[in-house]
Amino acid sequence: MLLSAARCAELRRPSTPHSVRPVLRLFYTSPRRPTHTNAQVTMSRKVVRSSKFRHVFGQGLKADQCYDDIRISQMTWDSNFCTVNPKFVAMIVDASGGGSFIVLPLSKTGRIDMSYPTVCGHTGPVLDIEFCPHNDNIIASGSEDCSVMIWEIPEGGLTSPLSEPVVKLEGHSKRVGILSWHPTAHNVLMTAGCDNVLILWNVARGQEMVRMDTVHTDLIYSACWNRDGSQILTACKDKTLRVLDPRKGTVITEKEKPHEGSRPVRALFVSDNKILSTGFSRMSERQVALWDPNHFGEALTLQELDTSSGVLLPFFDPDTGIVFLCGKGDTSIRYFEITDEAPFVHYLSMYSGKESQKGMGYMPKRGLEVNKCEIARFYKLHDRKCEPVVMTVPRKSDLFQEDLYPNTIGPEPSVEADDWFDGKDGQPIMISLKDGIAAPTKTKEFKVNKTLLKSTTVCAGDQGNRGGEIESLRNEVKQLREALEALTKTVNDLQPQQQ
Repeated sequence: MLLSAARCAELRRPSTPHSVRPVLRLFYTSPRRPTHTNAQVTMSRKVVRSSKFRHVFGQGLKADQCYDDIRISQMTWDSNFCTVNPKFVAMIVDASGGGSFIVLPLSKTGRIDMSYPTVCGHTGPVLDIEFCPHNDNIIASGSEDCSVMIWEIPEGGLTSPLSEPVVKLEGHSKRVGILSWHPTAHNVLMTAGCDNVLILWNVARGQEMVRMDTVHTDLIYSACWNRDGSQILTACKDKTLRVLDPRKGTVITEKEKPHEGSRPVRALFVSDNKILSTGFSRMSERQVALWDPNHFGEALTLQELDTSSGVLLPFFDPDTGIVFLCGKGDTSIRYFEITDEAPFVHYLSMYSGKESQKGMGYMPKRGLEVNKCEIARFYKLHDRKCEPVVMTVPRKSDLFQEDLYPNTIGPEPSVEADDWFDGKDGQPIMISLKDGIAAPTKTKEFKVNKTLLKSTTVCAGDQGNRGGEIESLRNEVKQLREALEALTKTVNDLQPQQQ
């Protein structure tokens, strides 16, 4: 190999540290961490999404704050089995010779005596229960005996077994497994049964107002209202999500096969009228998906979670945009934040307990302790007890956190049942939780509920008066029939004499 004269002169030159340094720099500077440019810093910040709910953590309460020795129902129906409000917690329990559920004041923690009174009017197992959002003393129950019953819980809880409902609603031919109160209209209840029928009731009158018996071709897995109650969302065993007009009973839009698997699907409305669904893939992997009903062709996002077999029960908080996924039979609660940025459903964290959950109750926002930065509270059902689980945002200040607690939905209805069925919609009436620190929520709720209880009692009294009028009419018809039969007999007796 021939070298140039300049290169030969360079090689003859004696080596010095200065001549070696560039060569060494060639070999040793490359492993060093490069200096970040502004663009690289911006990109690295985007990797971790900023959110005030990133550090939300869940914590189960101590044993003395749980509800012990309660025989939770062994039914395999995929409902919550629990409902809760700022006054009471109700759980479906095992019962012989019929169905019953227990209603406890929130303060009655510890061991519950076996002889504690229950609500026991159903002749078959109770499948679903739900407190009225406009009256904390009113609760609805659906059962295998094909009936729906409305109960009034006395102030302070039950002192004796309750077997006589305020109203009994009969219209389903098979068991009733889904109940949902209207979010803004007073005394409007939606029920769905295993007869594939969805019915809207005017509870104050005890009347069936809308009956949808041709929309669903198979078992209805879930049914819920949107924020103002102007639409209903259902998930069906025929693998179709349907958005319905509740008063017309017609389908607005639908999506076939939101999830490929054959296991039950759950769906609910979230922010901006978008739809979140939980289901299973063909390989039985649990999935969560977000849909825009205006463009139902393709999901905004679809994420696979795990391979467990339990149905995921979704709970959504419209104030924070957080959705909680509680799997039946799981020991954990996952929570995600829903935003307008892709991938739209952002994983936050997971609460893990020691025992699996048979059901779950979700406390309305007005029942939380705002001075402890509590953004959600669940009532987790075990085999023999109910354990409250608190979700908290860690903050150092004890002052009211306005960014965590915007105005939330209050207990006051914005429209009456008759007006709503006539076509009038009502937006939710919002309340501030700031006074919850100065004055306990229960005291404030007592005044509101007292007014609502009065109106509900009047409606129930009207129902009783109508019942009395109907009974008197029946007696009158009976007397007329007896008189007609007597006259017919007299005529028959006179005819042979005339001949």
